Amino acid sequence: MVILSRLFRLPRKTKRLIQLSIDIGLLTSSFALALWLHRESWAMLQDPRTWAGWLVVLPASLAIFTQLGFYRAVIRYMSAKALQSLLIGVSVSAGLLVLISRLLGIDLSAAVGIIYAMLALLSVGGVRYVLRALHLRSMLRYKTRVLIYGAGAAGSQLVSSLRQGAEYAPMAFVDDWRGMHGTYVEGLKVYAPGDLPQLVKNYGIRRILLAIPSATRARRREILKTLEPLSVPVQTLPGMADVVAGRAQVNEVRNVTVEDLLGRDPVPPDAALLDANIRDKVVMVTGAGGSIGAELSRQVLQQRPRQLLLFEICEFSLYRIERELQQYAQDQELAVPIKALLGSVQDRARLETILRTFRVQTIYHAAAYKHVPMVEHNTVQGIRNNVFGTLATAQAAMDCGVETFVLVSTDKAVRPTNVMGTTKRLAELVCQALAEHQASTRFCMVRFGNVLGSSGSVVPLFRRQIAAGGPITVTHPEITRFFMTIPEAAQLVIQAGALGNGGDVFVLDMGEPVKIADLAAQMVRLSGLEVACEAAPNGDIEIVYTGLRPGEKLYEELLIGEKVGATSHSRIMTAMEAYWPWPRLERYLEQLYRATEDEDQVRIRELLQSAPTAYAPRDEIADLAWCGRTPEPPSQVPQAPPLAAPQRRPEPGRPEPGRLEPTPDLAPSHAYLDAVSSSVKG
Repeated sequence: MVILSRLFRLPRKTKRLIQLSIDIGLLTSSFALALWLHRESWAMLQDPRTWAGWLVVLPASLAIFTQLGFYRAVIRYMSAKALQSLLIGVSVSAGLLVLISRLLGIDLSAAVGIIYAMLALLSVGGVRYVLRALHLRSMLRYKTRVLIYGAGAAGSQLVSSLRQGAEYAPMAFVDDWRGMHGTYVEGLKVYAPGDLPQLVKNYGIRRILLAIPSATRARRREILKTLEPLSVPVQTLPGMADVVAGRAQVNEVRNVTVEDLLGRDPVPPDAALLDANIRDKVVMVTGAGGSIGAELSRQVLQQRPRQLLLFEICEFSLYRIERELQQYAQDQELAVPIKALLGSVQDRARLETILRTFRVQTIYHAAAYKHVPMVEHNTVQGIRNNVFGTLATAQAAMDCGVETFVLVSTDKAVRPTNVMGTTKRLAELVCQALAEHQASTRFCMVRFGNVLGSSGSVVPLFRRQIAAGGPITVTHPEITRFFMTIPEAAQLVIQAGALGNGGDVFVLDMGEPVKIADLAAQMVRLSGLEVACEAAPNGDIEIVYTGLRPGEKLYEELLIGEKVGATSHSRIMTAMEAYWPWPRLERYLEQLYRATEDEDQVRIRELLQSAPTAYAPRDEIADLAWCGRTPEPPSQVPQAPPLAAPQRRPEPGRPEPGRLEPTPDLAPSHAYLDAVSSSVKG
């Protein structure tokens, strides 16, 4: 093996010279042996003309092999093409042998040429394939032994690819189809799924590769469930959708994705619904750099709008999504102008300038602060962005004649225990009230749960923690969440936006909720590791429970009431939910805005609880600026004793805590609120 290894490390020119020398000997031996085997031609070995003719045939044969590229083929990677070149070269060599013999007057029968061709093919080709087999065998001890699940075309192609590499050694196939059991594919035996535990033990399997790109997500999930108890790392080939879209190659091995673990088979989209608000229209996506906003932008671009506007406050996020979409449009030859626009949804003047300049017809409003603890710690900014940002965008849309306004909402808006969910419910109330108050712009809201792979998702965190050796941190053993893939969510948002008549709250069918602790354990086992617990104290990765964070719920819901209606789409429902009419909501928002200006956290909480949001906080106020404030030092000048908090008289224009009865002469001192009010009233 050491000699073989040195041989393969020789310079390319030296190896070609060695091959030529060996082929000269092999071809000559094949010619002589062919004459000997054909006993009638034995005497020709004594005839000088026979060897004179051979001295013409041999160089010509080597020249033909060279011309066919036979000596450019690397022995360790020899393929069917090299065998084809050898077959053509040997056939031409045998024909030349018979032809030259006849020209020299040698009575050489065609049978000798056939025997020579067979011997040359076996010797010249055989030596190379023996060397290749010896090399692969020597490399086997350095490779990871793998088992291929799926003996179809993808599995066959994967085996060929793996054998050329230095990382994996395929040992056997497993396939669901009974007709394949006991057969051989690429020289490997095909077994039934029930043989998996024994195969892992007998072959020393260290990794399982799923070669089933055409399988549905539901089927992949079933297979992964059967592989989970084996505690062997599982990798997979990309799904056919990714292959067709050009995002992956059919033999590209990758880690099992969370879509494989949790994703459902998406319902084919309704082309008419996808086109309704987009095709040949000017569309703007707010928060275009975020997880949902970016995917919405991708989906919108595919529907060929007249123009796509990307509105985002973060410069880098906007730059990144603009470059991606520009490249996609170029690759797909889409003549869609893409405009990257910096700005805040709280800046109504900027919004109106953009909407009037480009004559926007459809808005997908995805701009929001969505991280629960972050908003809990920065209450004022969360309210300003999520509530008043939505209000400013909605009113700018009305003033500028936008046809459709779609609000991207969240399941955390249902009976919220945190400020983020409450602000999203208030944003829904704004859209519901404005939809009733006017008829120029059609408002609708789409509510759904967590999306897989979004910013802040637990899955990338778990993967990093597993790679680091643990522990995995989960807030609570019983915490559950709804999950959906980002592309499916964005597609359904677009379709729901086309279904609404005005003021509709749409709820996406998220499937069954997933227990986060179970998801973490599943990811550990499919990584080939074992969860450390009481039953397995020597496990590899421990799951540590850190406790619920401020404002976090154990269970999320999608519906506030029980009034749910079906739509023409099987995964989109409509919810009939109560809201305040605009005049009453307007007065409430004026009070809330003043409270945020004063950064009065107590008053803010009172107002949030008084709105029809079912906000029920379970923790104390967690705003960092509020909690970190220090009391002012006492003055040396005698002061009058302060009034007790319950006896404090309300300020002019501000109702007592818990009451929502603004006085008629309430006049906000901010131009922003004046503009807000005049816009709706006008």
